[in-house]
Amino acid sequence: MEEFIGKIWHRYITDAADKQFPDAAIQLDEVRHTMGIFFRALGGEGGLRIERALETDDASRRSILQRIAGSGNKTELAWRDEETLRLPEQIALFPEKHLNRDLYLWLTALSAIEIKYDSHNWLENNRQRCLKTLRTWPGLKLRYQRLVKAHLLLRPGPENLPDAEAHQEQIIRQLLLTPDHARLFRQAARKPPKPVPLWLHPRPPTLDTPDSTSPPADPDAPESAETKQQKTGQKKRKQANRTDLPEGDGGLMSFRLESLWSWAEHINVDRSSTEDEDDDAIRTAEDMDNISIAQDNETTAGKIKLDIDLPASAYDDIMLGEGIPIDEWDYKQQVMQKDHCRIQEMISRYTEDTELPEKLRANAHKVRRQFEVLRPQRSWVNRQTDGSDIDLENYINFLADRKHGRVQNDTPVYRDIRNTHRDLSCLLLADLSLSTDAYISNHARVIDVVRDALFLFSEALQTTGDRFALHGFSSRNRNHVRFYNIKNFDEAYNSEIRGRIDTIKPGYYTRMGTAIRYATSLLEKETTSQKLLLILTDGKPNDLDKYEGRYGIEDTRMAVLEAEQKGLRPFCVTIDEHASDYLPYLFGKQSFVVIHDAEQLPRKLPMLYLRLTN
Repeated sequence: MEEFIGKIWHRYITDAADKQFPDAAIQLDEVRHTMGIFFRALGGEGGLRIERALETDDASRRSILQRIAGSGNKTELAWRDEETLRLPEQIALFPEKHLNRDLYLWLTALSAIEIKYDSHNWLENNRQRCLKTLRTWPGLKLRYQRLVKAHLLLRPGPENLPDAEAHQEQIIRQLLLTPDHARLFRQAARKPPKPVPLWLHPRPPTLDTPDSTSPPADPDAPESAETKQQKTGQKKRKQANRTDLPEGDGGLMSFRLESLWSWAEHINVDRSSTEDEDDDAIRTAEDMDNISIAQDNETTAGKIKLDIDLPASAYDDIMLGEGIPIDEWDYKQQVMQKDHCRIQEMISRYTEDTELPEKLRANAHKVRRQFEVLRPQRSWVNRQTDGSDIDLENYINFLADRKHGRVQNDTPVYRDIRNTHRDLSCLLLADLSLSTDAYISNHARVIDVVRDALFLFSEALQTTGDRFALHGFSSRNRNHVRFYNIKNFDEAYNSEIRGRIDTIKPGYYTRMGTAIRYATSLLEKETTSQKLLLILTDGKPNDLDKYEGRYGIEDTRMAVLEAEQKGLRPFCVTIDEHASDYLPYLFGKQSFVVIHDAEQLPRKLPMLYLRLTN
């Protein structure tokens, strides 16, 4: 009974203390795409991605109900850094939905503005940002005034606050109403003012990233932090700080001696390195406000010698040569880093001549019939100045003109029979990173549909006689970008090539910019007039050594621009549902397509090629 009453009391107090309006809430996921377009339309940097903001501490004065309920001590404010625009996960500040949506638009517009930032005067920073936003886009003024009017009704009244806090509140209210007049706090108050959700975060939390003093990341690590986050289902980012690893021999451990059968059965293996998900640890992490992390400079493989992720060299694919140096773009320094990466050309160690899989033969037959119309054929070409036969129609016109005194000695009156062919080359570059090992249904993985797509694509182009090459790529770090040679331009499509397609497998990461640059160097050697670089992927560019986030996006975009400048046509085919957030920036609005049903990729890829080249 006590527990039952306690739950009712907790629910009542929490609801009474809650100052938001959940029925009018707008989720970030609902407007993420719109905000991305709006941000770029206002001149914001195209490489920035939109993410959820972190919860930060709010030390302002709370109501008695909030203190009883233990709420109101956290806030979510917008801010931006070099790689991301961070907006609240949910806005339910106002009772009307359109106001909550307008607040997302206003915060996005604020973030697109550049000002001279003063780290010691957050009040002036926000005043200048608001003022410049309203002057740059006067059409936002009416929205801003509605937001200010609604927000002032929710702020604490100065008459209910101590003198110093009341003065702070009055200054903030005046700045919200008239941002064209600068004002400062004259005295410090015991409590900071209530956060202003119409402004950006006064002191954005710094997301701790490895620096030069941190140990280098393990290049053979199987998963990135982003992949781990996706697996565990954890959505909200946590604020973290680095700390030294505690001494392993310290601390107190309590156990029953009869439970310890023998000391030889104890092995010092880090529990977190197993593949089992610890649900209790996930729930604990969700409840923590700040997480401390440390590195022990050791790898699991250094403690127990097990062949978990990396195959032994005797079983790995064959490396062709010592590697090829490739440049990489550093957007922060705006410089092309010469020979920064290294391509390792690979070919499968164990391949067997393979016939087309039985499940694909019906589709392959249909595709071949559709592509037969593009097969090179012998046909007559009329109106030639010389040839193997007379063009009868033009010869009669010539005689009629001569009879009327209109004679031209260079009138084309011949025809010739010639082989018509399509003057184009296509290089298909397939992403073979570890993410392609994910299942898209009960019976198929991403790598399986990629394999089937390569089979049907090859069958189609074999029918047309177009020159084509097939390659795959993955990466472990900048010095090990694996580039798989499945079929070169001068190789015939046969059972040996089908065997190579059949042996492709997923592994490692996606250093896309490096792979595109090397594929560009191969394709630009072709003498055809049209050159299509077809990129097949399932996610964003990423790798271990700082290639996450905007760095990878900007390098890939630069590689695409370089390919276009060399006369190539890059085109991306993806099954990533969130691709529209970043692919327009990478490839342009007309140079990518999203396949929403991944299992339809093998059937749609040849049809897409037909549309692009016909």
